[in-house]
Amino acid sequence: MRVPPFGRLRPFMQLSSVFVLGMITGGMIYNAIWHASFNQLWTNNQDLQFQLQQAEEDNKTLRKYSKRQTVVKEIKLIAEEASAEKIDSINLKELLRRVSRDLEVLRGRDMFEIDSDSKLVRMLLHQKKYTVRDKEYTIQVKTMLVMEGVLQIWLEAKERLPESH
Repeated sequence: MRVPPFGRLRPFMQLSSVFVLGMITGGMIYNAIWHASFNQLWTNNQDLQFQLQQAEEDNKTLRKYSKRQTVVKEIKLIAEEASAEKIDSINLKELLRRVSRDLEVLRGRDMFEIDSDSKLVRMLLHQKKYTVRDKEYTIQVKTMLVMEGVLQIWLEAKERLPESH
């Protein structure tokens, strides 16, 4: 039995190894693109779910207090970015969702009594800690404004650094 010389197989082996490496590289690039697009889709989904939840709450409140003109019907939270820190948008949406849940008590309150409520909210949310996806954040109320049944609250959220003992 005769064994063929490997010299003839070398170009075929080089060509097939380049082909296999190209398949692996192409698969990695395709996977990276797929993950990036899926992450973008998931982020948009979270944003839309947050907007839907707020719209449903506003709709329910508007129906309930449609005859009364001087009550808080809608609560809008506006997050101000701290100058040095940038919070991930998913964490920020979840943080705003939790703060919104804490502020639900203000819906239906008289707008002319907002002065006492604003003091309550400032004391309630001053340096309050929220844990979102294994990170701790503190909240501080910067400004509150009531106009035409809409309570707008500007918040500053900062990531809380772990304390060292």
